[in-house]
Amino acid sequence: MKTIHINSENELREVAEELLSSLDGRTVVALRGEMGAGKTTLIRSVAEVLGACDQVTSPTFALVNQYEGGAGERIFHFDFYRIEDEREAFDLGYEEYFYSGDLCFVEWPEKIEGLLPEELVEVRITVDGPEERTFTIA
Repeated sequence: MKTIHINSENELREVAEELLSSLDGRTVVALRGEMGAGKTTLIRSVAEVLGACDQVTSPTFALVNQYEGGAGERIFHFDFYRIEDEREAFDLGYEEYFYSGDLCFVEWPEKIEGLLPEELVEVRITVDGPEERTFTIA
């Protein structure tokens, strides 16, 4: 488990790099934190580190966005905040994404807890102040 404290968004690249180095072959990343904690902002930083030129935004209504890294790798970004039932994730075809070998970031994983693969990376984001955050990567 790694814990990183940052004082501003300018330090987020360090967290993104540490997260990528912590994957160890895992491709699903569950991001946990309150509304406004910075889940999408962290995903944006990871996409930048991977060389993506796409605009990273929260897929709140679409449920999933796809970005392309600089080496052509696919990055999927899920936001399950608005789903009411795990069946909605089935309708989306979550299994094809989670078990594709492509990098998948999941916001609000507690909404689909029973569907998450055992082998995943968990990131907990704690809001410590207006710009201060603590990231725990496990």
